Amino acid sequence: MSKMLVGSMRHFIKHFAHTSKPLLSRSFAPASSPQSLMIRNPHRLCTSLFCTLIHLFLRCRRLSKAISAFSAMRDCKLTPELHDWNGLLHHFNCTGLVHQVTLMYQEMIFSGVRPDVATKNIVVHSLCKVGDFDRALYFLRDNEDYSFISDVVTYNTVIWGFCKFGCVEMGLGLASEMVKRGVDCDSFTCNILVKGFCDKGMLENANLVMDMMCSGVNTDRTVIPRDVVGFNTLINGYCKAGEVSAGLQLMGRMTKEGLLPDIVTYNTLIDGFCETGQFASAKCLMDKLLDCNVSKVDDGVEKCGIVAGVRQRADHITYTNLIVGYSKQRQIEEALTVYQEMLGKGIEPDVVTFSCVINLLLKSGRFADAKYLFNEMIKVGVNPNHVTYSNLVDFLLKNSDVMTAFGLKGQMIVRGITFDVVVFTTFMDGLIKAGWVREAEDVFQNILEYNNVPNCITYSVLINGLCKIRDMKGVECVMQLMEEHNVLPNVVTYSSVINGYMKCRMLQAAINILQDMVRQNILPNAFTYGSLIDGCFKAGRKDMVESLYEDMKMRGLEDNIFILDAFMNNLKKDGRMEEAETLFKDSMLRGLLPDRVNYTTLMDGLFKSGKESSALEVAEEIMAKNIGFDIITYNVLLNGLLRVGHYDVQSIYTGMQQFGLTPDHATFNTLIKAYCREGKFDHSVRLLDEMKVHGLKPNAITCNVLVEGLCKSGKINAAMDLLNELFVAGLCPTTFTHKLVLTAASETKRADIIFMMHKKLVAMGLNLNLTVYSNLITVLCGLKMTRKAASVLEEMRKAGFHADTAIYNALIQGHCKSSHLEKASAVYSQMIAEEVSPNITTYNILLGGFAAAGLVHEVAKLHSEMEEIGFAPNGTTFDILVCGHGKIGNMKESIRLYCEMITRGFVPRTSTYNLLISNFAEMGKMKQAMELQNEMKARGVPSNSSTYDILITGWCNHAYQERSMKKLCEAEARKLFTEMNDKGFIPSETTISKLSPVLAKPGKVAEAQRLLDKLYKTKR
Repeated sequence: MSKMLVGSMRHFIKHFAHTSKPLLSRSFAPASSPQSLMIRNPHRLCTSLFCTLIHLFLRCRRLSKAISAFSAMRDCKLTPELHDWNGLLHHFNCTGLVHQVTLMYQEMIFSGVRPDVATKNIVVHSLCKVGDFDRALYFLRDNEDYSFISDVVTYNTVIWGFCKFGCVEMGLGLASEMVKRGVDCDSFTCNILVKGFCDKGMLENANLVMDMMCSGVNTDRTVIPRDVVGFNTLINGYCKAGEVSAGLQLMGRMTKEGLLPDIVTYNTLIDGFCETGQFASAKCLMDKLLDCNVSKVDDGVEKCGIVAGVRQRADHITYTNLIVGYSKQRQIEEALTVYQEMLGKGIEPDVVTFSCVINLLLKSGRFADAKYLFNEMIKVGVNPNHVTYSNLVDFLLKNSDVMTAFGLKGQMIVRGITFDVVVFTTFMDGLIKAGWVREAEDVFQNILEYNNVPNCITYSVLINGLCKIRDMKGVECVMQLMEEHNVLPNVVTYSSVINGYMKCRMLQAAINILQDMVRQNILPNAFTYGSLIDGCFKAGRKDMVESLYEDMKMRGLEDNIFILDAFMNNLKKDGRMEEAETLFKDSMLRGLLPDRVNYTTLMDGLFKSGKESSALEVAEEIMAKNIGFDIITYNVLLNGLLRVGHYDVQSIYTGMQQFGLTPDHATFNTLIKAYCREGKFDHSVRLLDEMKVHGLKPNAITCNVLVEGLCKSGKINAAMDLLNELFVAGLCPTTFTHKLVLTAASETKRADIIFMMHKKLVAMGLNLNLTVYSNLITVLCGLKMTRKAASVLEEMRKAGFHADTAIYNALIQGHCKSSHLEKASAVYSQMIAEEVSPNITTYNILLGGFAAAGLVHEVAKLHSEMEEIGFAPNGTTFDILVCGHGKIGNMKESIRLYCEMITRGFVPRTSTYNLLISNFAEMGKMKQAMELQNEMKARGVPSNSSTYDILITGWCNHAYQERSMKKLCEAEARKLFTEMNDKGFIPSETTISKLSPVLAKPGKVAEAQRLLDKLYKTKR
């Protein structure tokens, strides 16, 4: 660019030199005119043209071209005069190119142009903008090299810089130095310091500075006067601190000192009232003061504020403050009423007012009205700015209307609207929320190309997007980029990174980030802890949850809705819904207001635990509290009601329209599943057409729901026909589809049918991967077809796949089921040799095989080996060990293992309890057998038909053996039989034969047995 500009300017100079004389002869300008002098000096003319070009580039925000033009000017050996140098320095400084200001200043000195105090002030201002106070102070105090000294503007500029970066005390110290050096302070000095203290919330100090500086006398015997700007600054400070009444008193003090409040004063107070929600006072101040001509001041205070002897009228800023105030309090209609009142009084809105109202309409979902107002503002000649467009773009992207949003981006380019970091960040945020993360990365690159400097919010938005797609390497690169550009992450940035790591189950990485936060004195908030607690629950690290929660409480943080949802989801997962209900109610008593997500979690858990009435009460509470249903909440309600089976599918689907909701994939999948459960497959298939009406295509879940329903009803051929139709429509089977079909095909117990279905699915586009081979091997091994499975394993290896733990487990289980324990052990040895790590399931399968064969020695040996490697027994391990010892009559070891199992917090299965109860019953220890059944009930383990058969038979046998306790034993048997019958269990033939003598009258035993046999045979 620089070379191109140099070339073109040289051509211009050469052409100008040849044509300068004729031009002069034709000129009507006097010989001494500026135009004539400039034409006689081509060097000056070219310099002036270059400066004009640079200014134009800067005004159009084409910053890189402005820099290139300056380089081209210097390459042509053109040196501007001091006035031009100052103009360029000022313009570059205004556009934010601070580094370029310093380079230009050095170039100016090198070219031999001596700076003046104005030059110094510009350079000092640029350095203060970026907080480079060491160099700024050097320039301020370096008065020996030049014929001028720093003036009040220079000092005020550095004081302003200190205040801007929160170092107001240093600014006050510099003001003291300023006086000592003989430079008088002025009202600007005072007002800058007052604002600095107000920005830090040090209002008493601000008051003190104003009183001190405005009561002193300068070297020229003048006094710094208090002005309206100073008072307005102080009033604004009190209003921002929420002390609007103190601001009102200051307004009274102004009038006493002979200063008349201006419209800025009133607007500041009105804004203060709005911020604190005192809309009545704000309206009173506007209606009764600004439109009234009051001549008397009663101590500066009246009913609605301060009145002054001057007529002031509300302007567009006054009304805009009210509109913004109402919108912040979500009082939409009141804000729109103020807007209409503004128009009615003939006050024309500016771009800020229009932008506020448009944003208000968008927040209330009234896009059509917002669009109309947007067009209206253009008609009346108010040009939308980047804020107006940002609001519209943000709304469109959040509603997934990406194309319209990019259409507005095109309008912005045509209108020449500056794309600043806020606009770019808005686009990034919207794209990420619409699921277009990679496109958001491209926008981030645009920020760098446009020479904008991304801020912490921009980086945080990008990091959040990358975390959503679990691109943690990308996140680490962005964090490194932040460090290189000296952008400090905040708590939001770190919380997003922690959330991303937790989603990827990278627990230790998340904990490391938490520790980094604390080391950098960035305190984690409740959202940070919420992500960690939720992630620990999902990773099964409940031991860490307690310490994290305690750490959060020690920092004085309160629970929020996200932490509540994490605990609720964990309790729901564990089936502990009574505890979940208690937690939910306790949270509300502590003042926490659950949101729709919390209510949805509670309702879903209650439905899944069989508490339909409680779940419906939650749904009613959602309606009563105006929380409302979204599509997710409605889908939970829909799924719960349909699972109960007492509701009509179509009526529930139609009821959705009453809530103004549009069905999504989850809705249709739930309805299809309900129809499949009822066997109404025609209705299920018709819903596929209904999906198309709503612009939805069947997804993999839709396909699998239909296939599962058809396969469970034995209609495997219909399932394959459906899959073929979906394949033609572009939907290929998934690994889960493959598993469903092969499981259904295994019911035939024929390998040829299983392989045929497998091949058909592959022909339909099923991707042959490790999971597919694992499905096929697992199904074959489940049918004890280990040779067929071995051939599939060989085919898999030729295809380049290596067997994993799941495949080896399937092969071992297949051999164990076939009682080929030596082959099972050989597969296990091969697994170890190939360095495939066994898991607890591997050991449980082998232990089960050895225990079933009564090989106690092998069981003990494998159990020891398992614990030596570091695998702790789980519930299944203990079930196998207890049953294994129980089956060979080793009751003592069986009970010992049972006690250890309970001590470690595991709950035995029903079958384990049945075996122990059976052993006690056979030994005639019915009391111990009944105690075990009571323990079953206490631990929530349901008794089944076998449990009752064992106990009833045991009591009947005990009655026969212990004649003295016959009546008691028969009473227990009858009681258990009644309980068994009430639960819908059918007794076995042995139980019936044992029960007949107990239930029959004397001499009617055979008849009673025939009657019971007939009754339960019908039930069977």
